[in-house]
Amino acid sequence: MYFKLAPGVRVRVTTRGVRTSLGPRAARVHIGGGYRPGVSTGAGPVTLYQSVGGTRRRRSPGGSGQGGRAGASATLAARQRQAAAAARSSEAEHLAAAIESLQSLHRDPVAPVSPPVAPDEPPVDASAVRERHEKSALRGVPFWKRSERRAAREAARASAEQEIDQLTSERDGRRRDAQALLDRRWAELVANEPDVVQATLAEAFEEAELHSSPLAVEGAEVSLAVFVPGEDVVPERKPGTTPAGKPTIQKMTVTEQADLYTAAVCGHVLAAVREAFAVAPGLGLARAVAVRVSAADAYGRRRPECLLAVTLARGALDGIDWSSAGAYDVLRQAGPDLTVNLTGRARHLSPLDLDHEPDLAALLQAVDLDDAADTTGGPPPG
Repeated sequence: MYFKLAPGVRVRVTTRGVRTSLGPRAARVHIGGGYRPGVSTGAGPVTLYQSVGGTRRRRSPGGSGQGGRAGASATLAARQRQAAAAARSSEAEHLAAAIESLQSLHRDPVAPVSPPVAPDEPPVDASAVRERHEKSALRGVPFWKRSERRAAREAARASAEQEIDQLTSERDGRRRDAQALLDRRWAELVANEPDVVQATLAEAFEEAELHSSPLAVEGAEVSLAVFVPGEDVVPERKPGTTPAGKPTIQKMTVTEQADLYTAAVCGHVLAAVREAFAVAPGLGLARAVAVRVSAADAYGRRRPECLLAVTLARGALDGIDWSSAGAYDVLRQAGPDLTVNLTGRARHLSPLDLDHEPDLAALLQAVDLDDAADTTGGPPPG
């Protein structure tokens, strides 16, 4: 068994004694336990181990012991460099994917819905019905009584066709009833019936894994709460290059982290608004607020924080180049009443002061913190 005493320090208890390991996995030194000291290096599922010192080594043909040790050290150093490079490459790929995900939350294509069509039921199995009727009619009629069997078959065909017509009529009737129900619900959706619109949006948000909630529907306007993650969703590091042009990992600046978090919050809002317009064709205006759960106060209480508020008209989103436009730029240009609080030189996205925003304060009263607590912000910080 082993114990982790501190970062990079592990003690393993074996039958041969206590063995201590020092350092990260990419370059770890092992001492004690009845074994010679050694150095291991590894990345992913592969770990390489090299014993060092302690006993005499057999001289390799044509070389001295010192030369052999120098060669082993060079080989170990090369392996360590390779392992470190592989680890940096893997981390760079992860960080690049995380940053791209936060920057492109609003870019996923959204297809508008169309009037629903009731599915067809399978057609009536006419052959099976006819066979069943004929078997029933011929049961007990001897094969040599041909005239009776012929009459029985004719009667069976008539009764079978009657049943087929009845089953087909019932099938068509069920489909008409289902289509009528769908048409009625579609009409209510287009007419912005509040209950229908809210239920449709809630289902669509859940299916699209968007942490949003419809708060109210008034005419062609909908109010949305968009639950966003905290700032820890943003990685602390990013891929980069050295002055010599080699790939490396760099620490993100405070400004870069702030800009990325703002982009992520705006991306969440845009994704929810686009989904709402797609599944509720009667809506023409969306009032959205980005809501984050605050840190616990001294009493362990949390409260909803409003990070931004914006009103977007359906037509304002037409013609936007979603493949290149940034989320914050879209909100700033398409939502003329965008309300945000960017503070400090780094322009941190800070909660709005609702003392002078009574409408927003009232809107947040309708927010369910249980919904906000389910927010997932995407990739973990680097």
